[in-house]
Amino acid sequence: MRRVIAIDGPAASGKSSTAAAVARAIGAHHLDSGALYRGLTRVALDLNSLDPSSIAAEAARRKLGLDHDGREIVPFLDGRPAESVIRTSEVTAAVSAVAAIGPLRDWVNDRLRAAASDDWVLVLDGRDIGTVVFPEAVLKVFLTATPEARARRRLAQRGEDSNERMLALETERLAARDALDAGRAVAPLRQAPEAVLVDTTSLGFQDQVARIVALARKALS
Repeated sequence: MRRVIAIDGPAASGKSSTAAAVARAIGAHHLDSGALYRGLTRVALDLNSLDPSSIAAEAARRKLGLDHDGREIVPFLDGRPAESVIRTSEVTAAVSAVAAIGPLRDWVNDRLRAAASDDWVLVLDGRDIGTVVFPEAVLKVFLTATPEARARRRLAQRGEDSNERMLALETERLAARDALDAGRAVAPLRQAPEAVLVDTTSLGFQDQVARIVALARKALS
């Protein structure tokens, strides 16, 4: 039986960093599903096309896929780790449009499911992991925070000034992204009915990790 812990939530809710920390604490493998969407987005930008067949064919030609780096499962593109080319502002601006394309979501989901194994626990973060990709996950967590709290963290992560104007702009961007992700026809962002809601607006990082680690250990016991 594949043992998957699904951590979903909106943009900048800290899903990936939290999921990675949880995986380390319980000795699990970690996979950020958004990395594959970013990889497809990089391919789409290089092609200057949103045609799903063309993107999938080019992704295959460039060998976009997942491989292990220790307990992290990470994307590779052109035979190399892809992190440096998928974490750019250009990719960030375009990834929502690519992630809304049904055939490309199917392409990603097939690879996410293939990454799970009976041999290890997989902590997987995204936006529809518990609702679509692994509805049978042993634990589902919905990680969230207010748009302003997420905006403040995103600015700090980028090393940018969180003055009133910048905070307002980033909050507006994240609220727009939330609306886009929640309103799309294909796999909209939503909390699974059985998911545990963890609101991190007033939680420190170690506190939110500890809370989910406790839930994970209970679910896996």
